Amino acid sequence: MLSEFSLIDRFFARRARITPRAVLGIGDDCALFAPSAGEMLAISTDMLVEGRHFLADVDPHALGHKALAVNLSDLAAMGAKPQAFTLALALPQAREEWLAAFSEGMFEIAERFDCELVGGDTTGGPLNICITVFGEVPPQLALRRDAAQPGDDVWVSGTLGDARAGLGVLRQEWSVDAGDAATFCRALERPEPRVALGLALRGHARSALDISDGLAGDLLHILERSRVNATVDVDAVPRTAALRRLPSDLQRRCTLAGGDDYELCFTAPAAARAAIEAAGYSVAVPVTRIGTISALQNAAAEPAISWHDAAGMPLTLTLQGFDHFHAN
Repeated sequence: MLSEFSLIDRFFARRARITPRAVLGIGDDCALFAPSAGEMLAISTDMLVEGRHFLADVDPHALGHKALAVNLSDLAAMGAKPQAFTLALALPQAREEWLAAFSEGMFEIAERFDCELVGGDTTGGPLNICITVFGEVPPQLALRRDAAQPGDDVWVSGTLGDARAGLGVLRQEWSVDAGDAATFCRALERPEPRVALGLALRGHARSALDISDGLAGDLLHILERSRVNATVDVDAVPRTAALRRLPSDLQRRCTLAGGDDYELCFTAPAAARAAIEAAGYSVAVPVTRIGTISALQNAAAEPAISWHDAAGMPLTLTLQGFDHFHAN
């Protein structure tokens, strides 16, 4: 039977030495490392809980990928370059086959993004994965949520909605053909963090975040922090051909309030449109302009999103992003 320390050594510590970045990594009470000169540390934590963020029968290799990918996505949204991460893992039982697949999936994406495991913890309990990720960004280039300005364009990367469609397939909420089901489930289980795009947007975009809980809820976070409004063309929100084969009401539900997309939503001045398109092209990630930022009517007004269709007709939509304390 695996002990806590044999588990750590066999599946994690031996694969952790990706770079010599940390002065002191796994094996002591704390890891020791420092940001490069002129950079600030960007730090984020995400927790994945079985039954809330993933289903019990998920492929452990995919789960290892996603556990780190969603954290790297937070760094991408800040325009930060990944450096290191810690892993806290609660396991109902230490099954070697599961751990081998999980750690392989996690280290594959860690090595792709040159992000070093520097510490963590393991314990028994309900399956729970908590990762803290560390990155670097020059302070003047960080893509903060509070920097959107009236007149900015609203952009998104990639396509939205496939992950929520994948959850619907797994929950048997709707039926699709096998090809579309595979597209949707891959989007749900293997999101791609837009790290390269976040770096390319430095100096061009003003504010940004990653879309983890749905466009409607996440864009509102930018509006609230920046004290502005937004107008969004729902028909401009990019979606895959597979998603376009769903009924239009489901398309809107998935693209606007679905969550788990891990694409970037960001704002930039209209004068930067060519630079934004060039940034997307340079890293082979499509970017789409979907709306505009406007000023609040008065200082006491609450920030809000106005939705309209391609013809400019206003839409009354009741949308709610993912709530971690209530089932969606």
